[in-house]
Parts: sequence; structure tokens; C-alpha cells
Amino acid sequence: MQTPFSQISARLHNRRFSVAGNTHGLSGAGTVFHYLVEESAISGTYEGGRIRTGHQVGRVTGPDSIELLFQCLTTEGELRSGWSRGTVGVDPAGRTTLDFVWGWLSGATGGGESSYVELGVQSSD
Repeated sequence: MQTPFSQISARLHNRRFSVAGNTHGLSGAGTVFHYLVEESAISGTYEGGRIRTGHQVGRVTGPDSIELLFQCLTTEGELRSGWSRGTVGVDPAGRTTLDFVWGWLSGATGGGESSYVELGVQSSD
């Protein structure tokens, strides 16, 4: 039976993502995100680049939308936390994409937009 979060679970559960664009954030080249989905609950970890370790918790909010809270420890020893609202999509190669609007809650001010693409999926071309 399809539920409102079935598509997101199929696209995110136990998958890894890398940064495609993030001009104002800490994550960048070398940062890898790993998501787990159970019904409408999302959890995740991330590390690499300027991120020593990070954690995310969130929920599915629609057929292609999610919201997350995140926190991390940087390689410089800073603690930061923030929020994000995202859209789950698919690129022409069949890879899952994530596009977020986000903002800092602690450790920094401001926010921005970022995008991510799934790792490890080969194009059928």
C-alpha cells in the first residue's frame, strides 16, 4: 500500500548523498550524508570536509517534501545547529536529488540554499 511517505522512503532510505551546491554552508566537497527513513521519520548522519560529525532528525511533510533539524561539530571544534526544508527529486540519470532552504539556529547566523545528489547510482545510458 502506498502511503504519502512511500516515495520518499524509497528515494532516501539507506542512501548516501554528496553536495552539488552549497555556497553559504559548511558542507562541501568531501561531505557525505547518509539517511534512514522509517515511516514518516527521517534520521541521518554526515561527515567529511569541514564536518567532523553531524546528525539529522526530521519528518516527511508531503509526497516530495521533508523538514530536518541538524547539528554538527566542525573540524575547528565549533558546535552548530540549524533547520532545513527540502524537496526530493530525481535527475535525468535517475539519481535522487535534494534541494533545501535552510537556516542556522545556533553557532552562526544566516542561512541559504543547498543541493545534494545521490552517490553510487549509475546511469543506464
